[in-house]
Amino acid sequence: MTQKHTCLIVDDESDIRELLVMTLERMDIDTYSANGLEEAKTLLAQRPYSLCLTDMQMGDGTGLELVQYINEFHAGLPVAVITAHASADNAVAALKAGAFDYLSKPLSLKQLRPVIEFALKLTPQTSHAPSDTLEMIGDSEPMTHVRHMIAKLSRSQAPVYISGESGSGKELAAKLIHKNSARAEGAFIAVNCGAIPENLMESEFFGYKKGAFTGANQDKEGMFQAANGGTLFLDEVADLPLPMQVKLLRAIQEKKVRMVGGTAEEAVDVRIISATHKNLVEMMEAGQFRQDLYYRLNVIQLKMPALRDRPVDIPLLANLLLEKLCKNLGVDAPKIEQSTQDYISNLAFPGNVRELENMLERALAMCDGQTITIDDLMHHEEIRIERRKVPRDEFHKLPSTNPNISPDVKLPEYLEEVEKRAILQALEKTNQNKTAAAKLLGVSFRTLRYRLVKLGLSKEAETALEDELEAEE
Repeated sequence: MTQKHTCLIVDDESDIRELLVMTLERMDIDTYSANGLEEAKTLLAQRPYSLCLTDMQMGDGTGLELVQYINEFHAGLPVAVITAHASADNAVAALKAGAFDYLSKPLSLKQLRPVIEFALKLTPQTSHAPSDTLEMIGDSEPMTHVRHMIAKLSRSQAPVYISGESGSGKELAAKLIHKNSARAEGAFIAVNCGAIPENLMESEFFGYKKGAFTGANQDKEGMFQAANGGTLFLDEVADLPLPMQVKLLRAIQEKKVRMVGGTAEEAVDVRIISATHKNLVEMMEAGQFRQDLYYRLNVIQLKMPALRDRPVDIPLLANLLLEKLCKNLGVDAPKIEQSTQDYISNLAFPGNVRELENMLERALAMCDGQTITIDDLMHHEEIRIERRKVPRDEFHKLPSTNPNISPDVKLPEYLEEVEKRAILQALEKTNQNKTAAAKLLGVSFRTLRYRLVKLGLSKEAETALEDELEAEE
């Protein structure tokens, strides 16, 4: 027989306690009530609970104190705080202290039920790390900390702000938080805030009613409605214009949205995770980002480390990325030589994991199919010469890009030979299939045809390109 869930209700207002008791009993949850902090501590010592709902202001203490007490002596018990309508600061403080979620007075059953349901999905004392995905692997201290934080954040409903350089895995971290949370069955909606035209932003976020503007032929949900019950990931949140920042802040605080052209607000249950590579503090000081929105989004911050800050992870990550690339191409993965692994571990990688993958994709086109050498990697068009841990006086000891090249050869001729070799190897690997070769080289089909003509490798490509250009004219 399944054991019934139990809830501890802590509030010094009897009518609020009665409302909560009735709601929970209809959900087949046993309830126990306390009218203050000290009585709550006594009841906590008597039995385990599935969740706790507490008011923020009580006669003998605060909900914040209770959250801190539960975190210390009853770790794993989800706590949701009930705050006054205008006390947004209290809600943020409670979430920072470890509260699972918050509810605003006057209490709405539409908002109360999802909070309770999500809390009951959490297993007390769960401390397992989330399942790894490709780019989140690594034994370094920074990545161990990231996985620990993801496991912790997955047990909360608090807004999360993910900072870090481009290509460091911010969206991946957001997906893992969602995947390992009580919202895993809900939708994960990712939106690039910088990719939406300003005049369409409100309707994209909140939806619109039929007839709201020219072309609005039917009601359309926005991203908040699509993410209801799940997670909304706001990537590059720094790109939001100030007017939209105001509307986003209100939606987050009130947990309600109004469609463009609509008159009624509707409750939405959405967890917000945001990210950007920009410095929001500097933007705040410059008046480009609202301070109140910043503190609403940045309840808990997760910083993604740059790839150069975890060099011990690079060889393992490189091998797994290479396996993924080869699997997608349907070819056997070549071996990365040990000297090559040592070499890439000392690169700066300003583009982080994304740059490493791009480098390996190009090296795959350059190599002999059996092994990837330093020479293959050095043809990466965005490779940076700077290396960590390599003193200037040791630089001459590093392998050259091609030991057979004459020192008298001019750079343009050398680069042309490199490009020819890459194209010919790609064509050989794809049995002269130019479309597949272009994909392997990371260029468009048209670009490949152009380079074939320029390098004198294809008369057929030259004729096709001339025909195409004539047609465009």
